[in-house]
Amino acid sequence: MRGHAHLVGSYRPGSSPLHRMPLRTKLPLLLGLGTVSLAVQGMLPRTLLLLAVLILHFAAGAGWRRLLSPLKPMWLFLLVLAAYHWWQHGPGSAWQILAGLLACVYAANILLATTPVQCLLDALVAAVRPLQRFGADPERFALAIGLMLRSIPFLVGSFADVREAAKARGLERNPRALVMPALIGTVAYARQTGDALAARGLGDKDDGGQQAEKG
Repeated sequence: MRGHAHLVGSYRPGSSPLHRMPLRTKLPLLLGLGTVSLAVQGMLPRTLLLLAVLILHFAAGAGWRRLLSPLKPMWLFLLVLAAYHWWQHGPGSAWQILAGLLACVYAANILLATTPVQCLLDALVAAVRPLQRFGADPERFALAIGLMLRSIPFLVGSFADVREAAKARGLERNPRALVMPALIGTVAYARQTGDALAARGLGDKDDGGQQAEKG
């Protein structure tokens, strides 16, 4: 199956300043840039924020070839959105919307590209841990996020592979030829994931507690 990690970003080892920056500094920086780029109004401020994010993109060791990767799954959405705002409010409004969205997308991509997934999951566990008193399970929450980050590229890649296979057989317009193989692959992937979790003893905690209560 082809790689689709660009849909949610992928860690790329490196020695750039952003790779070495602690997560407690990097996360507020990138989150702040993304948030402010949507909150601030005006074409010039949003353009400057986008330029700042792009500077960080290159500072992280990502070249021009990596610049378009995050946009591949959403280029049509961005095009339609920009065309609508251009038609309704003019080119200035269209660029403001695009600049804000692109700054958010690149900020998120920089975070994922310069931070190992395990470090992000550890930070999520630490953030959720205070909620344990309300019944939250930080470890399972991190596990769910990790499964999501792994599953999205797989499922999208599975559908793309099925579509290409159907096209090779001349069945690209047959809904059944597209939906059924993708659905079967999704169910199989879910079962394999469930079996892998069960083999590691995950999900047995509650069952064990219930059996103890019955005993």
